[in-house]
Amino acid sequence: GLVIDGRTLEHVLHDSLQNIFLELTEKCRAVVCCRATPLQKSVLVRLVRNKLKAMTLAVGDGANDVSMIQVADTGVGISGQEGMQAVMASDFAISQFRHLRKLLLVHGHWCYTRLTNMVLYYFYKNVAYVNLLFWYQFFCGFSGTSMTDSWILILFNLLFTSVPPIIYGVLDKDVPAEILMQLPQLYMM
Repeated sequence: GLVIDGRTLEHVLHDSLQNIFLELTEKCRAVVCCRATPLQKSVLVRLVRNKLKAMTLAVGDGANDVSMIQVADTGVGISGQEGMQAVMASDFAISQFRHLRKLLLVHGHWCYTRLTNMVLYYFYKNVAYVNLLFWYQFFCGFSGTSMTDSWILILFNLLFTSVPPIIYGVLDKDVPAEILMQLPQLYMM
C-alpha cells in the first residue's frame, strides 16, 4: 500500500508528476491519502477517473468530503458525528463504514442485474409493439394509418406492461445475500 500526506499530495498533483504518481498507484493494492484538503481529494478522484478511465467510488463522512463525493462516479456518505453534508451529496448513505461491504457486494449486484434485465424487458416490449405496427402497415397498404390511438399506447405502457417490471425490480434476487457475502468473486461479473 501507499500512504501519502496532504503536503506531498499537493506537489504530486502538479502536471509534471501526475503520470508518475498514477503509475505508482496502479502498482499498489491501496492508496491512503491523509490530511488532504477537500480540493486535493476532488482533484485526486478526478485525476484517477479521467487519466486511468476507471470507475471511482468515494466514501466520506463530513462536509470536507462533499466535493470528492460529487466528482466520483458513485458517492457514499456515512452519517455520523460530522453532520449530514456528505450524506446529502452522496448517491448512497450508510450509517457505518462496515455496511459498505454489503452495499457493494449484495445491493450493488442485485441492482445491476435488475437494471440490466429491466432494460432487456423494455427493449422486448417496444420491439413487440413496433413489430405489430410494422405488420399492420402491410394490412392497410402502407397508407400511414395508425392502428391505435395515442391513449391506447399510453395505457399499453402504463397499465398492461408495467406490472412485470415493477414486480421484477422489487422482488428479484438472483443470488441470495448470504452467498454474495461469502463469495466476493461474484462481484467481478
